[in-house]
Amino acid sequence: MAVLQPAPVASNPNGRRIITFGTFDLFHMGHVNILRRAKALGDWLIVGVSSDELNDRKKGHKPYFSIEERLAIIGDSRAVDEVFVEDALELKGDYIQQYRADVLVMGDDWAGRFDQFAPLCEVVYLPRTPEISSTQIVTVVRAGSSAA
Repeated sequence: MAVLQPAPVASNPNGRRIITFGTFDLFHMGHVNILRRAKALGDWLIVGVSSDELNDRKKGHKPYFSIEERLAIIGDSRAVDEVFVEDALELKGDYIQQYRADVLVMGDDWAGRFDQFAPLCEVVYLPRTPEISSTQIVTVVRAGSSAA
């Protein structure tokens, strides 16, 4: 799969490099917030989007949108400078090194789970946007469709 690289607006690929990861299915305001706040920590934001297979392994189901669609959605965000497919959770350290990340950003629901990468880069856990998640959206939609 080719890496999508949107044209940077005012970014510096050689400045402070931020990396984050996620499924980014059913893109919502929580995703926008974390991407904006992650980008504010540096000059170049790199996002690893979980492959369909990885999401199936970690959540027990494939995302609604395909990996190609999710790469396009995330790659089109103004905050994002570079996207790639994350194939395995065990490769996070390799991705941090490959993309020369200075900071790993994750949601605070993962607090402490990625501290082992502190020798490679700074690890920051940002608060999630309250009361919004793809899982919550799916639950509400399913409840609404079964009531109809």
